[in-house]
Amino acid sequence: MRIPLDWLADYVEVPADATPESVLEALVNVGLEDEAIHGGDVRGPLTVGRVLEFVGEPQKNGKIIRWVQVDVGEAEPRGIVCGADNFEVDDLVAVALPGTVLPGGFEISARKTYGHVSDGMMASSREVGLGSDHDGIMRLNEMGYDAAPGDDAKALLGLDKVAVEVAVTPDRGYALSMRGIAREFSNSTGAAFTDPALIETGSGSGYTVTLADDAPVRGRVGCSRFITRSVRGIDALAPTPAWMSQRLTLAGMRSISIAVDVTNYVMLELGQPLHAYDADQLTGGITVRRARAGETITTLDDSERKLSTEDLLITDESGPIGIAGVMGGATTEVTDQTQNVLIESAWFEPVTIGRSSRRHRLPSEASKRYARGIDPTIQEAAAERAVQLLVEFAGGTADALGGIAEIDVPETVAISLDRQKAPAIMGIAYTDAEQRQALEAIGADVADTESGWLVTPPAWRPDLTGPEQLVEEVARIVGFDRIESLLPVPPAGRGYTQSQRIRREVERQLAAAGATQVLLAPFMSRAQIDMTGEPAAELSNALDNERRWLRTGLTAGLVEALARNVARGLTDAAIYEVGTVFLPSGEHGTAELPSAAQRPDAATLEQLDNLPKQPKHVGIALTGARTPKQPGQPAAAYDLADAIDLLRVAARAAGAEFGVRQGQRSWTHPGRTAELTVGEAVVGYAAELLPAVAKEHALQTVIVGEIDLDLLEQLRRASLAPGEIAAVPAATQDLSLTVASEIPAGDVLAVVREGAGGLLESITLVDDYRGAGLAENEKSLTFALRFRAADRTLKAEEASAAKLAGVAAAEARFGATLRA
Repeated sequence: MRIPLDWLADYVEVPADATPESVLEALVNVGLEDEAIHGGDVRGPLTVGRVLEFVGEPQKNGKIIRWVQVDVGEAEPRGIVCGADNFEVDDLVAVALPGTVLPGGFEISARKTYGHVSDGMMASSREVGLGSDHDGIMRLNEMGYDAAPGDDAKALLGLDKVAVEVAVTPDRGYALSMRGIAREFSNSTGAAFTDPALIETGSGSGYTVTLADDAPVRGRVGCSRFITRSVRGIDALAPTPAWMSQRLTLAGMRSISIAVDVTNYVMLELGQPLHAYDADQLTGGITVRRARAGETITTLDDSERKLSTEDLLITDESGPIGIAGVMGGATTEVTDQTQNVLIESAWFEPVTIGRSSRRHRLPSEASKRYARGIDPTIQEAAAERAVQLLVEFAGGTADALGGIAEIDVPETVAISLDRQKAPAIMGIAYTDAEQRQALEAIGADVADTESGWLVTPPAWRPDLTGPEQLVEEVARIVGFDRIESLLPVPPAGRGYTQSQRIRREVERQLAAAGATQVLLAPFMSRAQIDMTGEPAAELSNALDNERRWLRTGLTAGLVEALARNVARGLTDAAIYEVGTVFLPSGEHGTAELPSAAQRPDAATLEQLDNLPKQPKHVGIALTGARTPKQPGQPAAAYDLADAIDLLRVAARAAGAEFGVRQGQRSWTHPGRTAELTVGEAVVGYAAELLPAVAKEHALQTVIVGEIDLDLLEQLRRASLAPGEIAAVPAATQDLSLTVASEIPAGDVLAVVREGAGGLLESITLVDDYRGAGLAENEKSLTFALRFRAADRTLKAEEASAAKLAGVAAAEARFGATLRA
């Protein structure tokens, strides 16, 4: 929010010796963030000039320059070379004479160019710091300025004035107005504040307005108040007053026309967005409703937009004439021929406007304010202020034609605040008087109770919903400087939880193993869901409509991250993420979710039974070469074993060991997919993507893997249970079995383990052979077995008997044969 200091002084007593820096400091003291200082950076003779004549001169490079004679109020005109062609004879222009210093330290001097000595420069808006327009020079007469050659252009354009800029957080939308900023300056300095919204309003009842929202968002209709006022007989070509144009420009908005400038001025002044319609282009009364399936609208930017049934519309009998709170329609646009204007001043539900703005990618100054929540009590005052300005500067007549429609107007709810809560939370001994004065300073109504106060927040502060927010206001107004600069001493015995320690150790070990950590957003697109085919929970208030599903795994996001990096030249990559996934709990559960306007209470949360489970997972994705090609050494590509090794590193960091067996997924290579198990529980997988899936992401071979870190933590004790130290030696033997090639090695291992009985201490697969000596559809699996008895040294015959029992079990189950 840019704040012209002379405009601020209209509503609060700014000290005569105040500097931009001191104003920013005062605003920072009440919680706003300083951004920049604008204006006041043009020095020297910036003068009004009148174009007397010019000659177009073609150049060898094809460019045509103009050699211009300009009257700058001196005895002789100045000759200036100009590359712009948007001006005519008798136009008033801003001329930077030699010695002028423009923003950025650009000093103007007389210099020879294109065969002439250019004695100055005719300036564009961007060159003097008034905006971004650099397509041509400023034509002051077209901009509505009345001046004579030789006048000071800095004063005319307001370039001698200064604005400060502050960042406004989303919860403090009231500060996107001069009214809100002036109140904050008053709270910081104690200066007297005058509320510009205290205006005696007019009335009217002749224009029909109907509020017909049949699809309210979370129980609240999209429009609660809709005020109309009419001004007839305006001169649409009347110039915007120079002071208003200067203030708009310094506040970061472009002057357009008197009707549009007035609505923008009132919006910046009061924080209430307005819209002006050409009343003669309206058909019948106005109806506020949701869009119907298939409806479209051509907005003021001449774009035809397909509407969603969630969009709130302003309509008349001809159909949609505006997307509520976002942008008006082209059919009722105020033009140079407009004579009668209808002013709209409304309160729209924030979530509805925010979603429409994002859906149509139409961020605007109006939607920015509506989406943050505006004061629901100042619509009439804002409409009256706009009417007054139009009558004064556009020559119109205020008409009785107008009306008010109201339904479900938001009401502020009183909050109980204990007098000890602020001192307890902030650690500062606030007095009762300090707390009460701070709350009254922000505009709240404060009534005494036995334990503290009953506080009714002001209408312009929808963010104040509980005692914690009131405590923050007390701390902010009394002053954050009251908080001592002391580091708190943590109580003994506290620190990371076990889960946090495990997660950090997993991250550290994977990084040490050569993988790079990435942090990805937990939202999925439809294409990512289709990749794995797993059902996902859908968000009702998604930030991006294209990614409105919560991820059920990490793999799809990691593959997308790989594709992005490979496209930028990083062809060999090993990345990992430790993050939350969201597993839908099923179709049944709470029928209606609570409002997102405020945090639900504990009782409401307790009743929710369809929220997704949210375990922590660790995922990896590999592509390219593990070891790059070097002299005397070929490149070694990442393969499935690398993924299993990395996931084993993660599991061991979590204190667990997993087994590996054949797995299967529809989107992975059927022969290169492994399931990872701890006991009978499947804790994750490692696999190579199907070539077709990798190709969809413009990738070659991609290896992925994922394990459930929470489940691994639950199973870690069983997998790492300490055993007794053996007092007798073990007997080791090898076993080679021939089985059909389609039988998973892990299944054979499990059957041998079970058949060998209690003497078998461990069994490990050491070889998988296919080739000479075996049939085409056979493979030989070699296992290393270790036998031990707790009470004696085993004889070779006992170990062999146990081994053969395992062989018999494999033969019975899979038709396995013992291979010599």
